[in-house]
Amino acid sequence: QVQVVESGGGLVQAGGSLRLSCAASGRTFSSYAMGWFRQASGKEREFVAVINWSGGSTLYADSVKGRFTISRDNAKNTVYLQMNSLKPEDTAVYYCAGGRSRIYVTSSPDYGMGYWGKGTLVTVSS
Repeated sequence: QVQVVESGGGLVQAGGSLRLSCAASGRTFSSYAMGWFRQASGKEREFVAVINWSGGSTLYADSVKGRFTISRDNAKNTVYLQMNSLKPEDTAVYYCAGGRSRIYVTSSPDYGMGYWGKGTLVTVSS
């Protein structure tokens, strides 16, 4: 079992930056992939980014590619999402997720994630 807790959300102006953090516990952190997803009001949850167990492989949604960076620190049991050049359409609740295995699964709607946090709200004002 994996527990994840997000932090770092808040209000930012368009063009600004935020860094989200996600602290994980319950299993050896380096034994599973991690991911970030988001859900805007009235919309379904969507994929943002995933990272494999070592940090050596990452994948991004087209909508955030070049602006967001996912990274992890296995010594701190933490995964990050650095968000730059934020846009109003990035406004959403951002969820951290722990994977069921060391790698993410691109053929799965949840990219192999099985453990979800409660989310942190990011609001981007225009």
